[in-house]
Formats: sequence, structure tokens, C-alpha cells
Amino acid sequence: MNIAGFALAVLLIELTPGPNMAWLAGLAATEGWRRGLAAVVGVALGLSTNGVLAALGLAALLQAAPQLWIWLRLAGAAMMVWLAIEAWRGAEKAARVAGPDTSAWRAFATGALINLLNPKAYIFFIVVAPQFMGGAQLTLSSALLLCLVSVTIATVIHLAIVFAGSRAHSWLNDPRRTATVRRGFALVMLGVAASFLLADLGA
Repeated sequence: MNIAGFALAVLLIELTPGPNMAWLAGLAATEGWRRGLAAVVGVALGLSTNGVLAALGLAALLQAAPQLWIWLRLAGAAMMVWLAIEAWRGAEKAARVAGPDTSAWRAFATGALINLLNPKAYIFFIVVAPQFMGGAQLTLSSALLLCLVSVTIATVIHLAIVFAGSRAHSWLNDPRRTATVRRGFALVMLGVAASFLLADLGA
């Protein structure tokens, strides 16, 4: 197993803009670092669960059953659309009064769901991970090891994103600025939803 090569691949993938990066940055900027940290923990849980499910055969099942893959993509896209609607509604509310409106528990749960419903996370274990297995089959123990590497790298990057995004939080105390950022955040989430729908299992 090529752990170093796998770690480099994970690093490059995590540095590529995606749903976690966009959502965590927007959440930290508009709601603050505490909710951002709760979200990071939720994201880590979702990513870890993806790896375990892949080792238990879910990734292979999705590859063999296209209809399940379609439903996963639709569920993931629906989640992103819901986040976009919530962000847009939050913009209308922020235009009238400033203040966070997302609980830490909700941020945690949303972070986990985003990754559990992210079709690209499963593509990773179907297409990318096997390339570093040296011809061996993905087992529960190897998947857990790859998960540990992947989640550790992802969490470090996500923490950096949250703390960078939270630096803008005080600047966003102006309700009009917060409303503008939330609307932009909503549009980004709609773009992520579209990317989920376009995700290709054979990528």
C-alpha cells in the first residue's frame, strides 16, 4: 500500500474547491468559529463513515447498481439546494437584524450529512483509493487506515479554512454585508448541487 502517494492525492483533492471548503468558509464567516469547529467534527465523521461503508461493500454496490447511484446523487443535490435556500433566507433575516442562527449541533449534523450524501466521496473510494492498494482488495482494515490518513489531512485543511473564514466574522457584523455574503454562499451551494448531479461514477 502506497500511503505516501495516497496522502499526496488526498492533499491535492482537499485543496481543490468543493462542498466542504465552500460550506465551511461560508459558515465560519457568517456564524463564527465555534459553529465552524462543530461542522469540522461533523465532516470528519461523515468522511470516516464513507470509508467504512466503502470497505463493507457500499462503493462496489453503487458501482453495480446505477439506480442507487442516481438516488445518492439526487439526495446529495437536494441537500445542497436546501442549504442554499437556508442561506438565502438567512440573508433576508440578516438584512433586518444581525446575529448567528445556526446551533452547533445543527452545524455538526449538516457537516456529516453533506459528506454522507456526497457522491464524489464514494467515487474517491471506487476510483482513487484502489490505485494505491498495489493490486490488493480494499478490506476493512486497509479502508480504516486510508480513512485515518484522509480524515487527518482533510481535518487540518478544514480547520485552517474555518479559522481563516472566521476572521471575516467581525467584518460581517454589518447586517448588509452579512446578507450579501449569505446570498453569495447560497449561489455557491447551488453550484455544488449541480456538480453532484453531474458526478460520474466512472470518472
